[in-house]
Amino acid sequence: MYITITAQKLGGTYSQSSADFVGYLEKENQSLEQEHIENFFNQYGDEISAEEVVKDIDGNTAKLKKTEPKFYSITVSPSKYELSKLQNSSEDLKKYTRELMKDYVMSFNREINSRPLTMDDIKYYAKIEHERTFKGTDIQVKENQPFATKILQLKNDIRKIESGKLEGNAKIKEMEIAKLEREAPHQQNGRRIVQGMPKAGNQSHIHIIVSRKDASNRFSLSPGSKYKASDVELNGKTVKRGFDRDSFFQNAEKTFDKTFGYQRNFAETYKARKDFIKNPKIYFASLMKLPTNEKALAFKIMGKAGIPIMPSIPVTQAQVAMKIFNRLRRGAEVAIKSSSIGI
Repeated sequence: MYITITAQKLGGTYSQSSADFVGYLEKENQSLEQEHIENFFNQYGDEISAEEVVKDIDGNTAKLKKTEPKFYSITVSPSKYELSKLQNSSEDLKKYTRELMKDYVMSFNREINSRPLTMDDIKYYAKIEHERTFKGTDIQVKENQPFATKILQLKNDIRKIESGKLEGNAKIKEMEIAKLEREAPHQQNGRRIVQGMPKAGNQSHIHIIVSRKDASNRFSLSPGSKYKASDVELNGKTVKRGFDRDSFFQNAEKTFDKTFGYQRNFAETYKARKDFIKNPKIYFASLMKLPTNEKALAFKIMGKAGIPIMPSIPVTQAQVAMKIFNRLRRGAEVAIKSSSIGI
């Protein structure tokens, strides 16, 4: 499971409308037939239009400054192992979203009118998507870029040869292009991976847009709060504040497992991710204590994530492996701090 919580956008000021973000979430529908279109939904309704989402989110921003986000984006990306447990990706992920948002509400250490938050206090809309494309920031695209640059130059040379602006043999250059296409390190279905190429396999995931203000448009609810969960004195009164991200991430896993009967492996857990960052000795000690079958699956999952399996690394390679390991830990730590989970 990989979950991110992101403010409307990074920067000093924020757009006054959610229209651009909602439009971005509508991109996949543009290439689908009517019967396959995925509409927005919330806790109580389906088939909600993009126009209604924009109107409702934009109309729920009372007293927010230009320097404050008007909404937060939650992206939930189940792993291929988790997705394989679903019978119907769309309906099952809708069901999960509605349970997940209950965990979201429970993670706030807030009260409204002296009572705990309920589902009716938040305003959110969600959408299921089934495709992902490779981005320019993906490692596959980056490492293929030198080949892409050479291929582009060769194609330009061919055009010049064919127009008489350059001397040379176009067929030889076409052969060079074919060779570079084959040699590019990252391939998918026999083709060089490029930016914009759809990713293979089940890519179903969830996008959620949740208003910064509560449903009454009076109180601010920020999952990006720097306060985990605490009580403070304000004007002589005890006030609850904060959002417990650890609780949200852990409960997100438990809710998925309970909803779909999923047997989560050690390497997939949020606790394992945190141990991997904070105390790798405990992480690998726990890993080696797993039953044989679970350990084998954990190694497989870790391998897919590019995490070196320390106990199997020869001593002569230990220093190199440790450098890789530390780099992965730093990357994982950045993900944790940006409110992301998942291996």
